[in-house]
Amino acid sequence: MLLVVALFAVVSLLAAAAMSGGFKGMQLRSAAKEVASQLRYTRAQALATGEAQRFVIDPQGHRWEAPNGRHGEIPDAIRIRFTGAREAQQSEGEGAVMFFRDGAATGGRVQLSIEQAAWNIDVAWLTGEVRLRRAELER
Repeated sequence: MLLVVALFAVVSLLAAAAMSGGFKGMQLRSAAKEVASQLRYTRAQALATGEAQRFVIDPQGHRWEAPNGRHGEIPDAIRIRFTGAREAQQSEGEGAVMFFRDGAATGGRVQLSIEQAAWNIDVAWLTGEVRLRRAELER
């Protein structure tokens, strides 16, 4: 009986991993959710403090920085593309989104991808809204 239960558990685990894209898919989704969450945090800080706040992403270094000393890393297996306003960038090779005290932003897109899967994190320039959605890879 225990053997049957253990076998059922292993088969269920394998089926769940196959349906969700496996470990790499979970890693990609988790990184995309984290970046989106930190962008939303940066916007909330701009609204709360009444001062402009900056979110910075370094595609080569696989790092991000948000206000109040928040920072993190993105796994090396994930490719990062940033598209945004050049005026918001502090240095060459880094991307930045600036959120203003009214919630508006400079706008931009962070695309995280691994193999054939990708997620876009879009920041609307007018409203500062942060949206996370699955993406098609550009060829």
